[in-house]
Amino acid sequence: METSAESPVPVRTVLQAVGGWIGRLGRIWVEGQITELNRRGGTVYLTLRDPVANMSVRVVGQRAVFDAAGPAVTDGARVVVHARPDFWINRGTFSLNALEVKPVGVGELLARLERLKGVLAAEGLFNPERRRPLPFLPRRIGLICGRDSDAEHDVLQNARRRWPAVRFRIENTAVQGTHAVGEIMAALRGLDADPDIDVIVITRGGGAMEDLLPFSDEALVRAVAATRTPVVSAIGHEQDAPLLDLVADLRASTPTDAAKRVVPDVREQLQLVRRLRDQGRRCVAGRLDREAAWLESVRTRPALADPVQEVERQAEQALALRDRARRALAGALDRAGDHLAHTRARLVALSPAATLRRGYAIAQLPDGSVLRSAADAAVGDELLVRLADGRLAVTVTGPAEPAPGTGGTA
Repeated sequence: METSAESPVPVRTVLQAVGGWIGRLGRIWVEGQITELNRRGGTVYLTLRDPVANMSVRVVGQRAVFDAAGPAVTDGARVVVHARPDFWINRGTFSLNALEVKPVGVGELLARLERLKGVLAAEGLFNPERRRPLPFLPRRIGLICGRDSDAEHDVLQNARRRWPAVRFRIENTAVQGTHAVGEIMAALRGLDADPDIDVIVITRGGGAMEDLLPFSDEALVRAVAATRTPVVSAIGHEQDAPLLDLVADLRASTPTDAAKRVVPDVREQLQLVRRLRDQGRRCVAGRLDREAAWLESVRTRPALADPVQEVERQAEQALALRDRARRALAGALDRAGDHLAHTRARLVALSPAATLRRGYAIAQLPDGSVLRSAADAAVGDELLVRLADGRLAVTVTGPAEPAPGTGGTA
């Protein structure tokens, strides 16, 4: 269909074209949550709301179709509708004409939750390594709960009883029904963006499994996994186990348990401080006692009790060592002197000079050799005669006659 400002088409043509396109869609199965259920005579009118997104569609059907589905078809129920898309041309409105309605039973819901749980677990959203530790004492706690609910009162009263100075930022939202997921996610984003919030608590009291379905919604589970602030899940009672418990950083069994896990008990902390203080005092006192005993033992030692006596003893020992050294040195010198005198006497006795002083002489040939026999000297040889007090140069004139009584040659 081609149109322009010069050749427009009337409204009826547009609506008829839209109706034709919708009519070609055929019959479809649609799942959603019932809201605004209204029975007027033989016709039932309701709004079928998407459980995750903020979207809805109008559904119209015969009363007999809905009565055949049983009493489970009420406001808030999850149903599957077999419908034919219908476009009311006169008003330009879209609706679904219900041909068959089937309530989603608990078994089917549990099966869907198990399948969703497997998908999220395979993605690693439930891994323990992802869980962040809670702060010891949060500056401010974000609380997402129903307005004036028992869960809100339990968390506030128990937390303030444990730590009176605790501060909260409370976000009241729907905790069941069609609007719960959207409101909880909006509150979660607001608290996560607040830099003063150190931990977020999502809580509600117990209820039927259908009432707790918003806390197993895939969009909410992924939103909690994406937060930068640690999240505590306190949904229902101990036996309740929505998927939010698996992705939260801490799962509390009840709202009261959440308050105990988020803030410390001031009485317990004071007792701990006192116990640690007493332990510290005992440690310091024990250390002081040991050091005092050591100091007393040092003070009673002779070196410190009478320092002069030790000095005198050391002085006497030094004098004794000095005298001993002197005696040893004197003895060594005496022995060395005696040895030197003995050596000198031997040297004098063996010295040729001593022999010369007794009247002997040494005759040397011109070549310097000692004359040992008269036959070794020839007439005319010049000899050098060495005496005790000098030397003489002599010339051999011939053999000398032997002196009387000597029996040999001189």
